[in-house]
Amino acid sequence: MKAVVITSPGGPEVLQLQEVREPKLKDDEVLMKVKATALNGADTIQRKGLYPPPKGASEYPGVECSGTIVSVGKKVSRWKIGNEVCALLSGGGYAEKVAVPAGQVLPVPHGVSLQDAASLPEVACTVWSTVFMMSRLSAGETFLIHGGSSGIGTFAIQIAKYQGAKVLVTAGSEEKLAVCKNLGADVCINYKTQDFVQRVKEETGGKGVDVILDHIGASYLKRNLESLNFDGRLFIIGTMGGPVAEVDLRVLLARRLTVQSAGLRHRSPENKAVIVSEVEKIVWPAISAGKVKPVVYKSLPLSEAAESHRLMESSEHVGKILLVP
Repeated sequence: MKAVVITSPGGPEVLQLQEVREPKLKDDEVLMKVKATALNGADTIQRKGLYPPPKGASEYPGVECSGTIVSVGKKVSRWKIGNEVCALLSGGGYAEKVAVPAGQVLPVPHGVSLQDAASLPEVACTVWSTVFMMSRLSAGETFLIHGGSSGIGTFAIQIAKYQGAKVLVTAGSEEKLAVCKNLGADVCINYKTQDFVQRVKEETGGKGVDVILDHIGASYLKRNLESLNFDGRLFIIGTMGGPVAEVDLRVLLARRLTVQSAGLRHRSPENKAVIVSEVEKIVWPAISAGKVKPVVYKSLPLSEAAESHRLMESSEHVGKILLVP
């Protein structure tokens, strides 16, 4: 089969489509013929040599995909050959075929094309596990998303609104904010021209928000804490603004704040299966009902993986970028 190989750590040019061996199927896995895979931040960091895949996982990038099952392991009962599905991967999505534990496979939601379904597993599992399972965002609460026009952001806006939260977002252009507004965001803040802490306070009557989802990290930490209400929860899923910051613990103590962080890729298959199961039960019906929709910016052939990474790192896109074998 063909797969995109990281020939050495570096820029997008190190991604090359090569002939490789097909994955070996374990007893608890299914083998998928890939229809599409979607880009994620994990892919660009792995390409630079800074985010190796978990032990035993495929060395090729790609942490989600959609496709058709072509083979099933001996211990797999739910899935059958010919099923059209999408899946959360530990790696290997940038390929014509991929093996994935059966517990990380999801049916394609009603009303979503097989190709577009590739854009859903990673964002759905990330947002559901961090914002809802761990930060317990509930109806009537306020929620701030940084990078509202990203793949994570566009999904988080929709599912948070569906769950009854008031949604505030930051983004870097009026065009991106307009997309966020159309997806249901209540308050749209241009972080280049406005102070998001001040806007958050204005929009919440001085209280602050209940939950923040942040991929910036160090450079936003102090301001994020200032933006939280009593019993507020900050969830950090990235460090684009640096990994090291100093915090005045008295701020946390005075307002009973919680700071959490987690990645998805290095969780155990058992833990991923729990998240995937919740997503199928609670999130998939919202997608099937048309309340949450995939937001796909562009689809490129697998042979243009390097170009797709350049596009992602330019931050011009809104939503997800797909690669199609």
